[in-house]
Amino acid sequence: MSDNSPWKAGQPIVSIKNVRKSYGSIEVLKGISLDIMKGDVVCIIGPSGSGKSTLIRCINALADIQDGSITVEGQEVHDPKLDKLALRRKVGMVFQQYNLFPHKTALQNVMMAPVKVLGQPKQEVEARARSLLKKVRLEGKENAYPGELSGGQQQRVAIARSLAMQPDVMLFDEVTAALDPETVKEVLVTIKELAADGMTCILVTHEMGFAREVADHIYFTDLGVIVEHGPPSTFFDNAQDPRTKAFLGQIL
Repeated sequence: MSDNSPWKAGQPIVSIKNVRKSYGSIEVLKGISLDIMKGDVVCIIGPSGSGKSTLIRCINALADIQDGSITVEGQEVHDPKLDKLALRRKVGMVFQQYNLFPHKTALQNVMMAPVKVLGQPKQEVEARARSLLKKVRLEGKENAYPGELSGGQQQRVAIARSLAMQPDVMLFDEVTAALDPETVKEVLVTIKELAADGMTCILVTHEMGFAREVADHIYFTDLGVIVEHGPPSTFFDNAQDPRTKAFLGQIL
């Protein structure tokens, strides 16, 4: 982040104000507002189709909005003049599907964007990519192809790939949904370590134990609105809204 950025510590790094989003006649986000401070870990939970994934796709302009405002470090994300590439350098995203290039090794997958998109020197990027693969506990797998890795390992390569762009915020969209139960944990441990390092993380997740342990704040969405939110202690042990209680009753 450049020093002349209008964003200052103490202001929200991501600010979402009254965001509305429709697909045709179906309104999926109905006036969502939330602020995320630098270094926060925010979990967005809720039933399928409640708008969670759409919301985080709007944060890095993968989906447009009809109304409201989303700013990242003070920059309006849906300003037509915004350089989307510059935005996506600041906001990394990891999806449910790993989307790795199958014909490239783990190391090449991680190096690709900084070299090709940002034009950074190959040697410098390679050193960073190796240390990121070590960070996600894949040392020794640098030359493995995605097909030779488990789902959990591929997802950790995808996290390292996103981190290689040196983002200020990381978005995780149901990143464990496609994984076997035993590999879910290794991915969650990686995210937990990132959070402990001070990375701002916004996660759409069904992993309630993880949300309780790692999140600073939890938002429960249903039918395109935020029904209830709070720190994990109040949210899980003292939910107020009947919809939240019913949802937690089904999954806990």
